[in-house]
Amino acid sequence: MRNDYHLALKMRKKSKSYKKISKELGIPKSTLNYWFKDLVWSKNIKEKLTEKAIRTSRKRIRRVIKSNKERWKKWRENFKEEAKKEFVRLKSNPLFITGVMLYWGEGDQNFKYPVRLSNVNYKMIVLFKKFLLEICKIKREDIYLSLFLYPDISERKCKKFWGDRTSTNQEQFDKVQVIYGKHPTKRLENGICTIRVRRSTGLKEKILVWINLLSENLTNYLPK
Repeated sequence: MRNDYHLALKMRKKSKSYKKISKELGIPKSTLNYWFKDLVWSKNIKEKLTEKAIRTSRKRIRRVIKSNKERWKKWRENFKEEAKKEFVRLKSNPLFITGVMLYWGEGDQNFKYPVRLSNVNYKMIVLFKKFLLEICKIKREDIYLSLFLYPDISERKCKKFWGDRTSTNQEQFDKVQVIYGKHPTKRLENGICTIRVRRSTGLKEKILVWINLLSENLTNYLPK
């Protein structure tokens, strides 16, 4: 038996973990396990240490979750305040109003998803892209298009159609999604186009604030 066995035994009886004993005495944890694995009281200590570790871990997780929620709330509030200030400056800009109205009517307003708008009319996509570039100052490389096509529609032809009219490179197209089901042949000869902004959680927060502010402004013009 090693000379430090009794020191290790003494520490274990004080409910010290294998990790703590190993660090202080330089004894491998595998050796400690070999020495104490058949001792009932050592097994009880292990169970208590495990329970304590679980409780500590749960407390730590709760603290992290709370901290993340507070940080997320503060982050969102910063974007909301910024959006309110920008609205005052931009509310008379026709392109700003057009972009906000387009998103109000056609855009995805679920906060779980990025800024994205779908339509069959290329002019809608062109206008919204102009809004993103000139008003929101989004980089071109962060704007992507995706197409929803019926099986009998040419993917190559549709990509060219939407790419040419929206000034979008082929590399900026996401994977095409095929729509299955009954439909009149060639009902949507160019498919449905979705314009999407990468990493746009903050922008979506702003656009949703702009929609609310614009709706309030428009309501003020309604007859009393």
